[in-house]
Amino acid sequence: MDTDLLKTFLEVNRTRHFGKAAERLFLTQSAVSARIRQLEQALGVELFTRTRNNVQLTPQGERLLQPAEQILAAWHRAREAITGIGEPGSALAVGAVQNLWDGLLGDWLIRLVAVQPRLAVRAAVHSREGLLRRLREHRLDLAFAFDAPLAPDLVVRAVQRLRLVLVSTEPASVATQALHRDDYLCVDWGSNRIGSDPDASGSPLRPRLRIGPARLARTLLLARGGSAHLPLNLVAADLAAGRLRQVPDAPPLERTAYAFFLPEANRDQRLDAVLAGLAIDPTNPGGPPAP
Repeated sequence: MDTDLLKTFLEVNRTRHFGKAAERLFLTQSAVSARIRQLEQALGVELFTRTRNNVQLTPQGERLLQPAEQILAAWHRAREAITGIGEPGSALAVGAVQNLWDGLLGDWLIRLVAVQPRLAVRAAVHSREGLLRRLREHRLDLAFAFDAPLAPDLVVRAVQRLRLVLVSTEPASVATQALHRDDYLCVDWGSNRIGSDPDASGSPLRPRLRIGPARLARTLLLARGGSAHLPLNLVAADLAAGRLRQVPDAPPLERTAYAFFLPEANRDQRLDAVLAGLAIDPTNPGGPPAP
């Protein structure tokens, strides 16, 4: 049986609404209805009673709930056994938006595999919407993004604040005007974009060029000049070599990184242990945890 049918069945039961289930699964409502019909045809029973604004499980649907959850859990364990290299729970599928891998999570991943050498990690880059979809499809155990999802079915935690410094290719005398120049690059750090933040004088920023990946912004800076807010660890070597300069008197900006996951993915608190190295340190709010 296609496990997507069972995932769709469980999501319709959670939301008691075909439209809401479609939104959470990133499907059309007609696709959700088609999946439920396909599952009902395969089982030879009706699973839901459908009236206007009222979707309820039939007695047969009630009896399917526990087996559906058990089948999906067994499938998840089977994937772990195949991709893992040791005891149960030795595999971790984690996804994040690109700029979190570049600005924060790369160092965290290095520490994680050093501390847990038997852990088999599958790391991926996705959009925030793609992360949510893959979590609910049980294709990811853990996800990270800058914008906390408003989803009651997910556990959401603020795990770290990323400090962004304003760097420029211009000498200090010119760099102080970096925010108001045409060559300022606005990097995507979540929905609260830097371009809407005021500068130190309170003036709103109006960047001409917006860029998604921070690494691409760094490459463009070095190739054509300009300025951008970037994480210090990404440009530390450039600052040391004089290729970039930190703009004097420009206060750093901060973005909060959030982890989110399905509650069942944290069985035996396995994700608590994984996230321990990312807990916000009140004595070092902008940088990575001390080693």
